[in-house]
Amino acid sequence: MSMRFRSRIVASVLMGGTGLLMTAPAFAHHFMQGQTPANSFEGFLSGLAHPVIGVDHLAFVLIVGLLAATLSGGSRYLVPGAFVAATLVGTVAHLGAANLPLTELVIAASVVVGGVLVLTRKALPALMLSMGVAAFGVFHGYAYGESIVGAETGPLAAYLLGFSVIQYGVTVVVVLGMDLLGRRAQRVQPLVARTAGAATALTGGVFLAMNLA
Repeated sequence: MSMRFRSRIVASVLMGGTGLLMTAPAFAHHFMQGQTPANSFEGFLSGLAHPVIGVDHLAFVLIVGLLAATLSGGSRYLVPGAFVAATLVGTVAHLGAANLPLTELVIAASVVVGGVLVLTRKALPALMLSMGVAAFGVFHGYAYGESIVGAETGPLAAYLLGFSVIQYGVTVVVVLGMDLLGRRAQRVQPLVARTAGAATALTGGVFLAMNLA
């Protein structure tokens, strides 16, 4: 398989993902249909699913990867790590009965802001970007906590592991995919980034309007 063909595959996958965001803003957030996971297997699956079937969450995970891809060196992988760590903090805060106001509104706003940054290809310093995605990550994690309230220790630990793995995995795939496009299809990379930025910003706008209505 030629590198050019691989680059086209990567571009198609990324643009297809943004198309999904634009056409499916109402997917349910709860993999277990509102039921608390009863064992570690269910907890892990629920953790894997929540950031993916929650379209607003998925949009922001993609944004984190796209923004991290603008950095160089190890920072490209530390920024997603900061986001994932913050989601863990947010979930633990929810389980500890903390009250974060306007959670869904902030989550929707995070997608709009992130999408605009991707669309405009705004390059931010790694520290500033880490702090920004971590601040929003706390709210995303707080929302994740709703699905695991009341679970026992085993399912809870598996849930935390599941959503950490899927979030970090998706961001790393996006970083590597954009890196490949940059090296092998330079003219395609900006188009993919701008398309993804527009799609995620639009998705965030839909959720923001729904929360303000």
